[in-house]
Amino acid sequence: MADSNITKNALASSLKSLMEQKPFQKINVNDICEGCGMNRKSFYYHFKDKYDLVNWIFYTEFVSHIHVELYDNGWDLLVDVCRYFESERNFYRCALAIKGQNSFQDYFLEIIRPLIPIFLSDSLKTSEDQQFLLNFFYDGLISSLIRWLSEENETTAEEFTGHLKSVLLLFAEEIFNNLKDTPSAPQPD
Repeated sequence: MADSNITKNALASSLKSLMEQKPFQKINVNDICEGCGMNRKSFYYHFKDKYDLVNWIFYTEFVSHIHVELYDNGWDLLVDVCRYFESERNFYRCALAIKGQNSFQDYFLEIIRPLIPIFLSDSLKTSEDQQFLLNFFYDGLISSLIRWLSEENETTAEEFTGHLKSVLLLFAEEIFNNLKDTPSAPQPD
């Protein structure tokens, strides 16, 4: 098992290095193997294709290290998630640019989606519109996260999550004030 991880990590390191030099679409399995002194047979023993390798990198470096139960609230979890992405920004900027079938973005969305209710658990209370609210915030949060990772900017994880929290609080305050000022609207408890 240890040898398997050594091989997988060498292939991952080679791919990450190549992704800093050229677009993912121009990288092939031979390039990845040459970068770490392995043959194609070794690559295909561990991965279906280069897309599978990108997903494996995300899973082993991110998903397997998230321990939701260790967090007191969703915001602290979100800050740590963003810190991780910030530390690997170049890789994710390239990975999120992959388009078409087997795109990393599809896998990314599938993995991140279950975390959204945890991020918002302090803000969303049980209601009949909770699923609608979760979808609304999911779309906004994911779009913002992808934009933050994809664009060339110097915004830190703390600044990014701080902006998110400020915007959500302003949004909630505006909605509350509008409901309060509308005579026919039911008053919040």
